[in-house]
Amino acid sequence: MRQLAVSSVYSLVIILVAGSALAQEQGTFSIPFKFKAGGKAYPAGDYSIGPKEEGRIALRKEPGGEEVLIPFKERLPQPETAVAEPQIVFHVVGNFEPSYTEYITEYVLAEVWFPGEDGFLIQTTKGAHQNKIIKGQKPGKSHESILRIPGP
Repeated sequence: MRQLAVSSVYSLVIILVAGSALAQEQGTFSIPFKFKAGGKAYPAGDYSIGPKEEGRIALRKEPGGEEVLIPFKERLPQPETAVAEPQIVFHVVGNFEPSYTEYITEYVLAEVWFPGEDGFLIQTTKGAHQNKIIKGQKPGKSHESILRIPGP
């Protein structure tokens, strides 16, 4: 009986430690444009993003917005130069819909990265696009850069 109680306490400690480590793997991002993620559109603003459960990323508009779970496709191996702070990558693509007469720029959440961790692949965009990187900061502060990625 004592061994069962010790085992139960040990299991609870492991769950709590794992849960707190998962909660620390998140970032707050100031996103200056409307974007799409998981097939839904979101307005510009401050967002908390972090892993939630197996196969999903939690996205929450700050302050106090509803948490939305977005599936990710796979884990991405860490780059040779590990990221120093949380960052998210958007694919910048053009779209002629819905009118076919005007060109609309869309931002699609593609990757999520946390320091010292493998990344999360949210969306794959085929064809020519640009990457826009937003680094995690306190709300209201962000750093961005644009990289040109040629299409196949």
